Amino acid sequence: MLAHRAGAETRVLCFTDGQAAHFRGDAKDNEALGRTRREEMDAACAVLGVTHHEVLHFPDGALAQESFRKMVWVVVERIWLWRPHVVLTFGADGGVNLHRDHTMVSVVTTAAFHWAGRPEMFSHPAEQDPSTAEPAAWTPQKLYHSSTPFISVRGRPELAGSPTVPWSLTLELGDLAERKMEAFLKHHSQRGVLERVGEQVKQAMRVERYLLAANRGQIAVISDTAMFAGIVEDGSQ
Repeated sequence: MLAHRAGAETRVLCFTDGQAAHFRGDAKDNEALGRTRREEMDAACAVLGVTHHEVLHFPDGALAQESFRKMVWVVVERIWLWRPHVVLTFGADGGVNLHRDHTMVSVVTTAAFHWAGRPEMFSHPAEQDPSTAEPAAWTPQKLYHSSTPFISVRGRPELAGSPTVPWSLTLELGDLAERKMEAFLKHHSQRGVLERVGEQVKQAMRVERYLLAANRGQIAVISDTAMFAGIVEDGSQ
């Protein structure tokens, strides 16, 4: 939201449509739940002013069994196409619910961030088919891992003290906190989550914390003062 307000394009890539979710709303089967979750994603992104969002078709809850290289390539391909300066992803802890899919997305996205500027890591599609005009390799300039504000794993209170990702950058959302909650509430099928951790979510809405995990050039994390600080507008390498 802060990026949108600042005039930056924002794009969201989601690996699954949540068909394995515990909270299922009124969905009668997995396919119906997937459709519902995609519609909820559309609505939430509209509230947040996201420029573009995409939900992939990887199996929910089973990313650890998927081809690592295939998943990295999917993210690299989007980096080449979208040419972002800043990339955000989960912390490798798995986020608020320590979800294994979140951990896999973190690891995959981190690898893609570092490999996107090294075309030798993948066979470029244009090399396979000369008639295909594909975008060139692209190196984003900053990578952030989100730092979870609390841990809540259903039925596992002993995990509340698990190690989590620290933070180097704090963003105060101010009046945008209410819009963030509005977007959160668009996920109607997940209302059970809000009932379980609602008060914790409300308290955490006004602040977001991130760890600077990679940066173009040499920098101490304590020197990073803003998400777009140090960005070179036309720099890709």
